[in-house]
Amino acid sequence: MDLVWFRKDLRINDNPALYQASLNGPCMAVYFVTPQQWLAHDIAPIQLDFMERAVNHLSTALAKLGIKLHVIEVEDFKRIPSRLQAFCNEFNITNVYANSEIEINELARDTAVQNAGITLNLYRADCLLNPGEVVTLQGTMFKVFTPFKNACLKLLRQSTNLQPYPAPTINNTAVNNAPISFNLAKKCSDAWPACESGVHQLLQQFIENHVDQYHQKRDFPALSATSQLGAALAIGLITSKQCVYYLLQAFPRLLDSAETGPAIWLNELIWRDFYRHIMVLNPSIGKGANYKSAANNVIWSNNPDDFKAWCNGQTGYPLVDAAMLQLNQTGWMHNRLRMVCASFLSKHLLIDWRWGESYFKQQLIDGDFASNNGGWQWAASTGCDAQPYFRIFNPTLQSKRFDPNGEFIRTYLYERQKLSNKAIHLPIDPIVDHQFARQRALDAFSVLKVKH
Repeated sequence: MDLVWFRKDLRINDNPALYQASLNGPCMAVYFVTPQQWLAHDIAPIQLDFMERAVNHLSTALAKLGIKLHVIEVEDFKRIPSRLQAFCNEFNITNVYANSEIEINELARDTAVQNAGITLNLYRADCLLNPGEVVTLQGTMFKVFTPFKNACLKLLRQSTNLQPYPAPTINNTAVNNAPISFNLAKKCSDAWPACESGVHQLLQQFIENHVDQYHQKRDFPALSATSQLGAALAIGLITSKQCVYYLLQAFPRLLDSAETGPAIWLNELIWRDFYRHIMVLNPSIGKGANYKSAANNVIWSNNPDDFKAWCNGQTGYPLVDAAMLQLNQTGWMHNRLRMVCASFLSKHLLIDWRWGESYFKQQLIDGDFASNNGGWQWAASTGCDAQPYFRIFNPTLQSKRFDPNGEFIRTYLYERQKLSNKAIHLPIDPIVDHQFARQRALDAFSVLKVKH
């Protein structure tokens, strides 16, 4: 008997581990609940709820295929090898199939499982193109996004088959899988579809109704112009490969486009891959390291009162505060606002980007280590191909540009409802003066100057 081990791949379609295991005949499935590990990884209560719902939908789908899903709770990853070994012995499991993960603790977990004598067959399923496939002419991995993107597009044009893996064929012997509950603090995630069919419907709606104008509208938080697929991508309800496959069905010339909406959305999916490839290139990122070693010399202020004000949306800068309230209330934040808030924390308040990275992860329904880390290091100018250290977002100008009528701000800052479209962007009792903060940041980040 073969066993499929589900992780952040809670789907039956485009799942190479499940597909390969099912080719050998009837199989079983397992999912490990690891409360202490999840808490250590700052998984948000809303994401835990989302995961719980997704595992239940997966369980139902597997049952219809005749695949029994066993849910096992252990404290953390370190407890998995012995528990998995006992499970394999109990059910005469000869092979375990799983999709690999790139994070440092997950890699250590899989190594420990293999060292325990378990035959673990790993497949790559989380990237459009796998780490190691996109390389320079010298055979090394890219460290800058634009040449990485160009290489990805070239490889995609050359690919003869981007079709996702099909779901396994149905076994006529259906099984009953019991409801699953995580015994952890959770926050309602019902606003987000947690089943494959619902997520694919979301993708189709985006492709049909929004992606054409994505390049023009994506930066405006008051508009419903983004895909809303980040949460599903983070836990593997859908893959980037599936997204690109269906995007190509609608836009066959996608790979030859440049500044169209579909091409810009593809660009965002490639950014997601880029940060995963960078994690493979530099695993120390998984331990909280700056990608740029020179950033170790930045002296942070790390004022706890300033950090609390930022977390609570009380900085006095309306766009920043409205964005933080959106995060705290909904478990999601518009991507433009993530950049603004990350820049404000790391440069205006001179607070270590890792504080913000952790806080975001503790709140976001689409929390994903590689993307979250990459975004924060980009904003703080400490990362790979990051924003130059001297580029510091002016939150008032960002507000005027991307929320010109104050529609987004008014949604979350009720006290500003009656202000004019001009006055609504101005800070009131700001936690720090912009010009002062800018100069302080330039001084602190001058250690990142390129020396010739």
